[in-house]
Amino acid sequence: MSNAVLSQFGRPKSPAVPGALVFIVPAVWLVLVLLLGAGEVFVTPRGTPPLPLLIAVAAPVIAFLAAFWISRSFREFVLSADLRLMVGVQAWRFAGFGFLALYTYGILPGLFAWPAGLGDIAIAIAAPWILLNLIQRPGFASSRAFVAWNVLGILDLVVAVSMGALATLLAANVTGAVTSAPMAHLPLVLVPAFLVPAFIMMHLAALFQARRLSRQLSG
Repeated sequence: MSNAVLSQFGRPKSPAVPGALVFIVPAVWLVLVLLLGAGEVFVTPRGTPPLPLLIAVAAPVIAFLAAFWISRSFREFVLSADLRLMVGVQAWRFAGFGFLALYTYGILPGLFAWPAGLGDIAIAIAAPWILLNLIQRPGFASSRAFVAWNVLGILDLVVAVSMGALATLLAANVTGAVTSAPMAHLPLVLVPAFLVPAFIMMHLAALFQARRLSRQLSG
């Protein structure tokens, strides 16, 4: 029974969602973020909560979850997505080192840069090990280690966004204080408005697949 389930899990299924949408939706989303960023829509007055950025992070994730629960075809698409690809993409989060570099040059505050940078680097370093285990044994997707890595990946992103908002508010009345305001401008705005929700959605998709596989194995 277990071998049959693992064989089925490791075999890609035909996507239930038209393939073109896989490229069109992210492309439109990216262009929209670029246009809004160029118009400085995400920029807020000093001392006010960065609500536009917070909405930019949360809205795509909420839409993803709503589509997953409402649309059967989208749900099947998510549950058949290539786990190895989604895990491999997370290795790009090693670019979180850039936050530490920007902190060194006084562009971003340490309250945001250190947790965001170190958290991303940690997830990125673990990604190759997670990927190797998935390649060697697909059943690893139902393991506690795989689930924990995805949960920590989401937590890292939530903490980073929270610290960014907090750093801006705490420094509001301090003259000359470094804030996370640069994150609302291009090109940095692409991180919270596009990459962060995209990474969160990939983690969620991985967790949904892990739950399905765990149920199949226990059944």
